[in-house]
Amino acid sequence: MTSFSILSLGCAVPTEPQKCLIVGPAWVGDMVMAQSLFIALRQQYPALLIDVLAPRWSEPLLAAMPEVNQSIVMPLGHGELGLVKRYRLGRSLRAENYDWSIVLPNSLKSALLPYWAGIPQRTGYKGEMRYGLLNDLRYLDKSVLTMTVQRFVALGHSPHPQQVPACPQPALGLAADACQQVLEKFTLRPQAFVALCPGAEYGPAKRWPERHFAALAAQLIGDGQQVLLLGSAKDQAVAADICRLLDSTDLIDLTGKTSLHEVIGLLQSASAAVSNDSGLMHIAAAVGTPVVALYGSSDPGFTPPLADHSVVVSLGLDCSPCFKRECPLGTLACLEGMSPEQVYSALQRLL
Repeated sequence: MTSFSILSLGCAVPTEPQKCLIVGPAWVGDMVMAQSLFIALRQQYPALLIDVLAPRWSEPLLAAMPEVNQSIVMPLGHGELGLVKRYRLGRSLRAENYDWSIVLPNSLKSALLPYWAGIPQRTGYKGEMRYGLLNDLRYLDKSVLTMTVQRFVALGHSPHPQQVPACPQPALGLAADACQQVLEKFTLRPQAFVALCPGAEYGPAKRWPERHFAALAAQLIGDGQQVLLLGSAKDQAVAADICRLLDSTDLIDLTGKTSLHEVIGLLQSASAAVSNDSGLMHIAAAVGTPVVALYGSSDPGFTPPLADHSVVVSLGLDCSPCFKRECPLGTLACLEGMSPEQVYSALQRLL
């Protein structure tokens, strides 16, 4: 096993914590990966109550995680400082009597609320110079903890572990009757459709070309499958391009027409999913659906789908991963060169 150490200043992890407030991340994929930490905490401390402070959009996602006691809405938008609102919320949370807080984002502002809430043990990475706000301050060795999920889970262990922590796979899910209600709303049958997730909020350097998605959809429809396009309202333009390239009644565009709760149910009921590296890719993996994950500018070694029933397709070019929102070479070669036939073959192997 690989050994490593995370330096820490101040307190150690409580011996038997009773109630933990976790300041959650602001991205869908990161929130799914954070469930690995929640599961690991409950494995170590079965009686621990876990509350998660997170944006309002994350409530359906957290509701599908049995380890979470309750979600607490962060009343501020991404990047908004809002010191007065943070202070008031922090003071109001003192009545909850948390004995531990774990702060997953690395920003200064994310560490303010647990401090103002008077939580005695406040764990997190150094981030933006958070001395004093965090009294269990960890120094991250990125060369050892190479994956986002490892960095999250390590915060739930003692400051000086002897090996890279085991990371439980995320496991989301709606109850069977809730899934059935979602399917009935959209007149769908379980396991009778493949979900395609063509969006990626980060930028075009993470999006497989629309014409490739259309060609893949045509192959799947030829096999007798219905094909759903899933995503947010921001993905509607991409989905519209795919629909213009493939005019078929078996291609159903639901981008911007579903809640996050419904998306979870649809992905849980799909026979398979094909997705760019995005939040929906992580949800598909976490609900147990076979997923083919497409990587262009991002690194499959850093944020892979955390499931055995997944296949990563990446060309591994010399210029990737570049982590850019747009291709710096102007070619998108890492995605253009990924053929529909290659992705279709990966999906067939998975099924």
